[in-house]
Amino acid sequence: MSAAIRSEGHQTALQQELRELADVVGPGPLVDLLLERAFQQGATDVHFDPRQDGLHVRLRIDGILHDVLTLTTQNAPQVISRLKLMSGMDITERRMCQDGHISSSVLKHQRDVRVGSGPTIHGERLVLRLMPDDTKLTVLEQLGFEPSQLEVLHKAVKAPSGMLLSVGPVGSGKSTTTYAALSMLNNPGRSMVTIEDPVERRIEGINQIQTDGKIGFGFVEALRGVLRQDPNIIMVGEIRDAETAHIAARAALTGTQVLSTLHASDTAATVDLFREFELPPMFIADSLNCVIAQRLLRKVCEKDREKYHPDSATAQILGLNPDQCGSIELSRGVPSPANFNTGYYGRTGVFEIMRVDSDTRDAILHRKSNAEIREMSRSKGMQTLEQSAINKVLAGITTVEEMHRVLLSA
Repeated sequence: MSAAIRSEGHQTALQQELRELADVVGPGPLVDLLLERAFQQGATDVHFDPRQDGLHVRLRIDGILHDVLTLTTQNAPQVISRLKLMSGMDITERRMCQDGHISSSVLKHQRDVRVGSGPTIHGERLVLRLMPDDTKLTVLEQLGFEPSQLEVLHKAVKAPSGMLLSVGPVGSGKSTTTYAALSMLNNPGRSMVTIEDPVERRIEGINQIQTDGKIGFGFVEALRGVLRQDPNIIMVGEIRDAETAHIAARAALTGTQVLSTLHASDTAATVDLFREFELPPMFIADSLNCVIAQRLLRKVCEKDREKYHPDSATAQILGLNPDQCGSIELSRGVPSPANFNTGYYGRTGVFEIMRVDSDTRDAILHRKSNAEIREMSRSKGMQTLEQSAINKVLAGITTVEEMHRVLLSA
């Protein structure tokens, strides 16, 4: 069977199941089945996008959106109203954005769903974010770090104070890495607190705080309060502004270990971002302990894959000698129902870890540039995101095309 024919098969089967149900049942059973299938497929988000021809339902699987159903303009309002009712939203308000939440008890799942709504020119749009499974990816060794990186990271996680930051764009796995580090530190002898929006994973033995912007209880207010409660370790879901950055840095300087995430392109860019937040160089140098930059790459499907020899252009991208092409085998996926017709199944992290040592601190104090700090870290053995990705390609875990999509085209 050709790849093109197989590529149609699984998606059509899922669409057919949902379409047949949509024709014979109300919005309740349809929504229930859709969420059940989304969890089964490992989706992270479900999009309900209104278009001129109806409501397009799409699942985000391994970072890519897939169309699974188009509801008619007659059926769409009922489904939207059902979801808004389940998530505690005002079903009469269609002009403004709303946030909602579907609890795990309602869904009979152990995972919550965060819901966001908003108006578009074709009607109301909803996006459901499926909270991660608390039982998966709970230790650092499961995330894709290489042995040398794990050695550096374990030392950083065990530091008694300072900031450990995970940086990268939205959807790069920062929270998962932070939770895994937090789980490693979880000990009854420590006072541990998280400040999150939203609380994505529930961890036994840790005090988890949900911020609420509606009542003026944001990261800044929660962080100030927690610092008066004798914490050993604080996890701040995200450093979004200068005030949060200043308070987190002060906490790290006064003996508290702070774990957080930040939107920065790479490890050294974190220093630039803190400079934009107007943190004094001394604060940055003395509070930062370790910075992890990361991305997520789709993995070649284990069930349906094939081997091939790279051509000269691929060898150049991978930093190989063209003479090596005949002796090196790479892997690529074959589209099939097992991998949702993409050739990929699951994702792995690629990482760049900058340990802030005395030389790095000195460079920060002397206001060295982002490029200078990064080059100095590379000269001392830091593996870059690009090199981490190349290692995954050579190991047959991912492909050159996926590396290019996530890293080289940015």
